[in-house]
Amino acid sequence: MRSRADIEKFENDVLAPYAMRSGESWGRQYKEAEHSSRTCFQRDRDRVVHSEAFRKLEYKTQVFVIFEGDYYRTRLTHTIEVAQLARTIGRNLALNEDLIEAVALAHDLGHSPFGHAGETLLDERLKSAGLEGFNHNQRSFEIVSKFEKRYPDFDGLNLTVEVLVGILKHETLFDRKGEMKVVEEAAFRDKLRKRACSLEAQVVDKSDSLAYLNHDVDDGLTSGCITAEDLNASMLWRRAMEKVRRPGVETGTDMFKYQVVKELIDMQVRDLLTATNERVEKFRFSSFDDVARCEEKRIVAFSDQMSAEREHLQSILNEKLYQHWRVERMTSKAKRILNELFNVYMDNPKQLPYEIFDRTKKYTDKQLHVIVCNYIAAMTDRAALDEYQRLFEPYKKV
Repeated sequence: MRSRADIEKFENDVLAPYAMRSGESWGRQYKEAEHSSRTCFQRDRDRVVHSEAFRKLEYKTQVFVIFEGDYYRTRLTHTIEVAQLARTIGRNLALNEDLIEAVALAHDLGHSPFGHAGETLLDERLKSAGLEGFNHNQRSFEIVSKFEKRYPDFDGLNLTVEVLVGILKHETLFDRKGEMKVVEEAAFRDKLRKRACSLEAQVVDKSDSLAYLNHDVDDGLTSGCITAEDLNASMLWRRAMEKVRRPGVETGTDMFKYQVVKELIDMQVRDLLTATNERVEKFRFSSFDDVARCEEKRIVAFSDQMSAEREHLQSILNEKLYQHWRVERMTSKAKRILNELFNVYMDNPKQLPYEIFDRTKKYTDKQLHVIVCNYIAAMTDRAALDEYQRLFEPYKKV
């Protein structure tokens, strides 16, 4: 049976010199004894999987909200896809797969119900109160460092610094740009932001972007909100079609769609691996310190041609899918539900559970907005719909 020390030795033997090693971790905010048979990053992964926020991802959606059907991706299926892609890429680059998996499984914990529609509504409500706005990366950090209460000696999951940095510096197409406002534990968060982003965390970022683009193509085609004709304007889509087109596989069928999406993913992964490896060799990284000192902060990236082709395909989705009348209708309905809930709680916060709203304290308007926002953000799509029905049905319909 292998011990933790054996696994750490194995990492030293097989990982690239610029990979993060468990035995060289920057540690945790609260010091803990090491486990006898699991590395620190393995423990982080397990803590995320057993968290309440992770279980809730099953009923949180993205583009197509839960009342549209069971086929479409949820935050949980998306997270699994990201982790799978990231581990594949990380293994080929000889990076630390356990760190990659921990960051990947935690990267979407802070999302609200009803996908981007829910986040837009919460962002608008916070900003209307003079607050910074809603940022799901900030909330993911707060979940793992404060809101999850599973240990007697500290709040949160006490994840390693490497995983926390990966969460805080996660960046995708849908993230708000700019620094997140630090309100509490400023010294610790400032310390985290000064840390360089590991190549493992960069792999998760690109895997997230890759998964988003391709499963939105899949879901969009399945829903009928986009068609193959719409996508024919994309060079990337056409190249993928030509690779899978052969006798016996009819175009326009589900089988053909699955094969094209599969080819899309494979083409992008191959490009990402090739382009990233070229950068690694160009900069001659011999340690993680070399990565941290490198002026080019995003080493894990697509080639220029693939980046341009991905951007064009994304622009087609922006126009044809995300602005489709059915998606607009879903978005409007979801925002209306959450806005009504927000109003009800603000008008009478005593309707909130005791552990959420302390009746013995006096809160400012801004503090109350944050409390209500955090309560709603923790809901799943299903929980938000159930709460709406309890508070409004049968008196009004959405």
